[in-house]
Amino acid sequence: MLRHRGPAGRAGQRALRAARDTFDSLGTTPWGDLARQELRASGATSQRHTVEAHDLLTPQELQIAQMAADGMTNREIGERLYLSHRTVSTHLRRIFPKLGVTSRTQLGAMVRSRASRPV
Repeated sequence: MLRHRGPAGRAGQRALRAARDTFDSLGTTPWGDLARQELRASGATSQRHTVEAHDLLTPQELQIAQMAADGMTNREIGERLYLSHRTVSTHLRRIFPKLGVTSRTQLGAMVRSRASRPV
């Protein structure tokens, strides 16, 4: 039904694109991938959604990640944000697996890739 050609097919593609965008914004990757698959089956193209740091982290986690990527120590980050260095360490232990990184260098690459893109 969503794969028809002509006006009906274009309406179906619009619905699939809207669904894909909604699923991507909610972080429901399997559903977004399914919508992409259906779009391709209908003859449309659909690029894979790239997950970025801001999609996975809370605002505070993103701020801590950016500071750590800029070379600040846990103590310096804590002083700036009025947190203990242990709390900063706890945040970083949560951030690393969310982004799939194991070092501050990799963290920097993930955070900077977002900051360098126009909004």
